[in-house]
Amino acid sequence: MTSDTPAPDRTPRPAPDPLTAYGWDAERAAVFAPYAADGLAPGRVARVDRGRCEVVLAAGPADAGPDGTVTVHADTRPARTGGDPEAVVCTGDWAAVEPDTPAGPVLRALLPRRTRFLRSTSSARSEGQVLAANTDHAVVVVSLAVELDLGRLERFLSLAWASGSRPLVALTKTDLVPDSTYLVADVEAAAPGAPVLPVSAVTGEGAAALAAELAGGTAVLLGQSGVGKSTLVNALLGAEVRTSGAGRGNVGKGRHTTTARELLPLPGGGLVVDTPGLRGVGLWEADEGLSQVFAEIEELAAHCRFHDCEHHAEPGCAVLAAVDDGTLSHRRFESYRKLLRESAWIASRTDARLRAERAREWRRREAAGREMYERKRGKGHRKAF
Repeated sequence: MTSDTPAPDRTPRPAPDPLTAYGWDAERAAVFAPYAADGLAPGRVARVDRGRCEVVLAAGPADAGPDGTVTVHADTRPARTGGDPEAVVCTGDWAAVEPDTPAGPVLRALLPRRTRFLRSTSSARSEGQVLAANTDHAVVVVSLAVELDLGRLERFLSLAWASGSRPLVALTKTDLVPDSTYLVADVEAAAPGAPVLPVSAVTGEGAAALAAELAGGTAVLLGQSGVGKSTLVNALLGAEVRTSGAGRGNVGKGRHTTTARELLPLPGGGLVVDTPGLRGVGLWEADEGLSQVFAEIEELAAHCRFHDCEHHAEPGCAVLAAVDDGTLSHRRFESYRKLLRESAWIASRTDARLRAERAREWRRREAAGREMYERKRGKGHRKAF
């Protein structure tokens, strides 16, 4: 080393704040200021599983994990929140935590969510459930190893758009399909406005492009069991972090392996929430999402003769005309109508005013039906004996 070469700086530097890698920024710091004044610590919920809640803290207690994760006491049961799904803590939430209590760290409050993926559960009560919060990307994972269900894809995308996150579609297991060109085209037609990326964890196809799309934000992976979410997470992380199930037979179906929603940092920046496979995904507050997924139908509806056209049998219906001439596929139109009906039914169950309006509408239709029947029979008609 020459005399004019500067000596290396050996001044100890503090470890980087764990929350920075988890998305902490000036906007969240400003929102958290009142909680800081009360002596609470900020944290991000990294995992919720069977009543347990793990939170990443900027400065956790001595028994915190190397990434700052601690187990905190939090009520994760919807029944304790008056049935309000928005009040239940979930993976991705930003929280105010009291780190030092005799019982250990306690979650005291949740910060307002920028986005949240909210679905209706498959229970008869049609309760809402937040699957992930504060996500920037909603990745709908679809396997090409089985027959495409475009209706289910449109359902997932409707909720993804409604969540406030940016949707994209990851088509997995492309290595099992000799030519996926026509399959990709079908998915693109069902997912207007959402990037569609074919990926393979075996060959590495599309993995770099997907990682680039997700860098710098928080993404949630959504899909049925066996579509390859855990394998995709391992490809993004560059390590076997998630256990993936082997395929069954030669049909390319994986096994359900993920049991909890967990927030995982990506090596190139950003985070991903791996979720368990979803058997059923009911719509919840998804009207805006439906308008995005079926944008071409909404555009056609603007040209119907009647502004309140229901696209059933009304004269001058531009939507039905498009179905008749083949401009709009019958499958897509029926999917749109089905999801609209479901969305209206869910809303009617959760809003007393809408329930009353729905009842009045049914009574109006019944009265109109009876009137039409009487007209067909003819006034004054009496059965002769």
